Amino acid sequence: MSSNTALRVQKHRLSLKEAGLRPIQLWVPDTRSTSFAHECRRQSGLAAAADRLDVQLMSILDEALNDLDNE
Repeated sequence: MSSNTALRVQKHRLSLKEAGLRPIQLWVPDTRSTSFAHECRRQSGLAAAADRLDVQLMSILDEALNDLDNE
């Protein structure tokens, strides 16, 4: 990194700090990983299965759909 770039970064970070912010390190799932896609499918399947068993939710969704059809 050139000294000019380093100076700009330092200035930017200082302005953020003066605004009351602080840096943090945040780890997020790697969306490029094949295990990420597998885990998304797994969790989506669990959520869908739970939704199918939720009679009250199905009733609310049916009512909402009927409201849309009647407009």
